[in-house]
Amino acid sequence: MPYQEEFLLRAYRSMKTIREFEERCIKEFMGGNVPGFVHASNGQEAIAVAACIDLSDSDIIGSTHRGHGHCIAKGCDVGGMMKEIMGRSSGLCKGKGGSMHIADIDKGMLGANAIVGGGPPLVNGAALAAKTLGTTNVALSFNGDGSANQGTTMEAMNMAVVLQLPHIFIYENNGYAEGTAANYGLGCDSLTDRNAGFGMPSECIDGNDFFATYEAIKVATQRARDGGGPTSIEAKCVRFDGHFIGDPQLYRGKDEIKNARKDQDCLKIFRDRVIKEGWLKAAAMNAIDKEIMVEIEKAVADGLAAPHPDPATDLLSDVYCSY
Repeated sequence: MPYQEEFLLRAYRSMKTIREFEERCIKEFMGGNVPGFVHASNGQEAIAVAACIDLSDSDIIGSTHRGHGHCIAKGCDVGGMMKEIMGRSSGLCKGKGGSMHIADIDKGMLGANAIVGGGPPLVNGAALAAKTLGTTNVALSFNGDGSANQGTTMEAMNMAVVLQLPHIFIYENNGYAEGTAANYGLGCDSLTDRNAGFGMPSECIDGNDFFATYEAIKVATQRARDGGGPTSIEAKCVRFDGHFIGDPQLYRGKDEIKNARKDQDCLKIFRDRVIKEGWLKAAAMNAIDKEIMVEIEKAVADGLAAPHPDPATDLLSDVYCSY
């Protein structure tokens, strides 16, 4: 068997946790328990887990506004995340970050980012720190297809090549930059080919396939650790929900989501593959499913019971950081 059973179970647990966490966040948002906006990553779980499963806490990732899955894949505490998203004082960022600004530096999660294309320059900084300090740490930035057209992203790619930084640029191409089709917003035939023009290895993969995604990112990560510089990986995937929860999605085709959930669900594809190959038993994954639901229920209950920040004491705290 090419993969250890423990590795496969860990990958499945992480992907399934992301899916159930997102589904429950949607439910709590619709119930009025989550302030602000929620941008779910349902359908994109395989990319986050494949990218982060081999990383250590010293390796850095930077996320997007659709960052819950990246956080969980990087090892952030699910209970602390739920409290943060609910705006509670015991959340990962004391309830001040919320869904779009959630971070956990101790886990190497530099933060979600509400600015499209805001992550790559920050991740360049982490990659430059790793190179300057002479470590073998790497930095990964997650980007949507829309961010690929931002000047911040292009400048970060150019700088990463010039300085040969250990930065892996991962593009989760779910077909839509908010509501604009990716093939409409791109002024050339291939994002992968355009990224290669910056002078770095560039590859396009099926982001619905955990194994294809894992193998591609594994090679890129090792190249970065060995001093080989940056890599661009475009992972084609699907977004089961709208740009935000409540998005009417008038830009979608008839039965588009129904068909995607049927044929392009990365969790179903993973389960079918490991069962067919005889790598895992369905019973083992079903047992994990039950454990995850218990964990999510506890996270929600604890989140709803947790206190909100106190304006009298918390409003002006952590505004400035003194060194």
